[in-house]
Amino acid sequence: MKPKSTRRDFTQVAFAIVQEATGEAPSTKLTGKKADSSKGGKKGGKARADKLTPKQRSEIAKIAAEARWKKV
Repeated sequence: MKPKSTRRDFTQVAFAIVQEATGEAPSTKLTGKKADSSKGGKKGGKARADKLTPKQRSEIAKIAAEARWKKV
């Protein structure tokens, strides 16, 4: 099955421009679950770090450093 193309033709672009100019364009602001999930990566790491003790953070950092410097 061929994926649906996201390209718009001239008439679709013109229609969108007219809608924006007249203030009739639909809102593109995210709401509900979609809005919450888009913020997840921005606040998830900090929230996790706040819950960990300094010793736990140190252990996680050591494991990460070992993985980075591990010879393949």
